[in-house]
Amino acid sequence: MKLMAILPFATFMVIMAGCNSPQSGNKTMESSLPANGEKAEISFREYEHDFGKIVEGEKVAHIFAFENKGPGSLVIESASTSCGCTVPKYDRSPIPPGKGGNLEVVFDSNGRSGIQTKTISVRSNSKTEVVILKITADVVSSKK
Repeated sequence: MKLMAILPFATFMVIMAGCNSPQSGNKTMESSLPANGEKAEISFREYEHDFGKIVEGEKVAHIFAFENKGPGSLVIESASTSCGCTVPKYDRSPIPPGKGGNLEVVFDSNGRSGIQTKTISVRSNSKTEVVILKITADVVSSKK
């Protein structure tokens, strides 16, 4: 009877163990490291930007500049936002050591009012795998 209770658990564990096998095709950030193990190190010039007062309906953009200060090539894997009203744009090609790049963030204030704070999570193969950027804006009504 105990064997019947253990069998589904054992089957599940065997399936899960196969998920991370080299044959499964899953790539992790570790697999994007160079053979010598050198890691990139992303460093943004600023981590927060305040647009100040903007009129509701306005689209505003800001460019977050960054540099790769590590010995390995930097690859931004993703940039996700806390709201669909904020859209990040960035280059997906590898950035060599000592070189830089830009991450543009566009905020659409349509349908928003008051102080808005949005975050952008930047995931890369850097020593710091996730960096959080923040934008704020004080959205005022266009009606007088």
